[in-house]
Amino acid sequence: MTRITKVLAISASPSPHSKTAKFVEHVIHRMGTSDLAFTHLRLRDIPGDSLLTGQMDQADVANAVKSVEDADAIIIATPIFKAAYSGLLKAFLDILPQFALAGKSVLPLATGGTIAHVLALDYALRPVLQSMGARHIIQGYFLPEADITQDNGQFHIKESANAQLMETLYHFQCVLGTPAADKMLGHPRPERVSAAWCLPSLDARH
Repeated sequence: MTRITKVLAISASPSPHSKTAKFVEHVIHRMGTSDLAFTHLRLRDIPGDSLLTGQMDQADVANAVKSVEDADAIIIATPIFKAAYSGLLKAFLDILPQFALAGKSVLPLATGGTIAHVLALDYALRPVLQSMGARHIIQGYFLPEADITQDNGQFHIKESANAQLMETLYHFQCVLGTPAADKMLGHPRPERVSAAWCLPSLDARH
């Protein structure tokens, strides 16, 4: 029986007509296979007061946090504002447990006005994802607005940009095909008992 990999795609734009959210849908469509199950979480759909104050007793907040816990892999897509990821994404990451991404592979995506913002993925977002214990962070992909066209509500990206995106998605899919032996890789649990089998004994090294 084929194992279904659960992929949570998070779009973090506050705009009701978000290019970032449409980009996520484009990615899901490109990746869609029989062994991947996608969920698209739009952070703007979570009531702002509940998200900003971390009201875990609110169903929308609790369900969003649970969706991260249940996912095997995460796509995180954000618009870039002033060389930083969105405040909406910051608010959501802040309410997640410290090692919420342990055992998971993460693909960072971003949209922005110009390629001058491209380094925001590596210098602003990647360190945060790393601190949350992500098992593997794929090299991110930045989509500038100049490579986006929308005709009658249909979202398209230029062929040259799409070719680069497909290479990024290929890398992500390769990682999805190699599940971790330990789902909590990245989480420094003091009670871990599974580490011994993957380390050579001291005697074997002498």
